[in-house]
Amino acid sequence: MKLEGKVIVITGGGSGMGREIALQLLKKGAKVAIADINEESMAETVKLAGGSNNNISTHVLNIANREAVEAFPEIVIKSHGTVDGIINNAGIIQPFIPVNELGYDKIERIMNINFYGTLYMIKSFLPYLLKRPEAHIANTSSMGGFIPFPGQTFYGASKAAIKLLSEGLYAELKDTKVGVTVIFPGAVNTNIMSNSGVTSKATETDSKNAQTNQAMTADKAAEIIIKAIEENKFHILVGKDARFLNLFYRFNPRKAVNFIVKKMSNMH
Repeated sequence: MKLEGKVIVITGGGSGMGREIALQLLKKGAKVAIADINEESMAETVKLAGGSNNNISTHVLNIANREAVEAFPEIVIKSHGTVDGIINNAGIIQPFIPVNELGYDKIERIMNINFYGTLYMIKSFLPYLLKRPEAHIANTSSMGGFIPFPGQTFYGASKAAIKLLSEGLYAELKDTKVGVTVIFPGAVNTNIMSNSGVTSKATETDSKNAQTNQAMTADKAAEIIIKAIEENKFHILVGKDARFLNLFYRFNPRKAVNFIVKKMSNMH
């Protein structure tokens, strides 16, 4: 997909990968509509983009609110004249709590934001995208969507659902002008834990790992994702860890899961 002149919607555009994707799309000549629940963080994205202009708009949106999402395409069109693509980037992780101990309120919040939020965006925007000469849908799954992480079972389930939703959507749209990309990031240096209201014993370790380049930077991840959209890739594994675990899990699922359990032992 050629991005210059296209109007792209990005959820979670106020920070992390979403922010970097927005900034890099603008540099490629695209127009972006960023959606986030945090108005201040979106204002910071606009500031980093060089200030308010006609190529970027910000929209406070709770993607778990179906009615709000259903009204969103017309808001984007009013701001930019049309819409050519959506990047479903927003998401949260769960508290590091086992299935047996995690309350239904937390489980439902994870599924409502991660899975249903993505679904609402797709259902709401797809009729408009199908009318465009060229369009694209990119959905963010996770390496947690193909290999389980202890204490993140429902996060993983939500991301696995996004994987299958995206693959089914690709199959259904194969003969249309709408491309579909499913994104599997590994460890990326973002503030997803604080945005999710989650802390763990590993938080300090995670921060140190990021500082020593064990986690990919958000701008590098954004660069890989944008290139995948431009090339209309079906699957994109972001980071050496995601590529390694994908191969390991395919070769020996049980051994791969045991490997993750050992690595995640400091979470408990």
